[in-house]
Amino acid sequence: GVTVACSREEAEKALEDMMVSRVFGESGSQVVIEEFLAGQEMSILAFVDGETVRPMPAAQDHKPVFDDDKGPNTGGMGTYSPLPHIDDAIIQKAIETIVEPTAKAMVSEGRPFRGILFAGLMISPDGTPKTVEFNARFGDPETQVVLPRLKSDLLEIFLAAVDGRLADIEIEWSDEAAVCVVLASQGYPGSYPKGMPISGLAEAGQEGLIFHAGTALGSDGSIVTNGGRVLGVVGLGAGIAEARNAAYANANRISFDGKQNRTDIAAKALQ
Repeated sequence: GVTVACSREEAEKALEDMMVSRVFGESGSQVVIEEFLAGQEMSILAFVDGETVRPMPAAQDHKPVFDDDKGPNTGGMGTYSPLPHIDDAIIQKAIETIVEPTAKAMVSEGRPFRGILFAGLMISPDGTPKTVEFNARFGDPETQVVLPRLKSDLLEIFLAAVDGRLADIEIEWSDEAAVCVVLASQGYPGSYPKGMPISGLAEAGQEGLIFHAGTALGSDGSIVTNGGRVLGVVGLGAGIAEARNAAYANANRISFDGKQNRTDIAAKALQ
């Protein structure tokens, strides 16, 4: 239900689609017009137990469906972590000026939050982080490149958040890089077919991490497509280049009719 309008004409067309043609039904009876944010995306997930915020490594998503950030926005076509091309000071600024104050504000309002706080951010050209959205959950596909880098016991972290003792535990992260390539159905994010048989999963599963998203069991017990974003293929490596090569090599082992994916995931980190 979001349109990123790059011109007045695109904005007017989006409003006509929503409020006159009713493409989103009753949801289009009201709209929110927000500031256009240019720059690079950045996602910060954090474990929170009230005022204590323990951020996870930053990740970057690729929202548009096609290479070079072309085409309509999606739920995410791929991610990577860490972000070597974004200064650590900018990431820390986002944590100190956005994520931590949000947790403290919820405590001050008498509704302390305990769980996963997910901040979707945009880094403006001058290096200022701005908030696009918050989610009170893990984010997909950012989680697919963040949690594989976690060395500590995830259950222990959850229990510490529940008990209000996040500040007292040590959370360790791997220095490895992770890259996730999303394999999507033909036509996504518009209408797309379902029920396409998927091959190569067994081989790919031996080589790396495969996360199922839009899949189902076919009538013969085989795995078939059942959604727009079908699979998340994750590669790990000593650096972004190695992890990226592993992810794409594994993605190429998987086939289904109409498979589409971006070929430039994490390219920004290598420039």
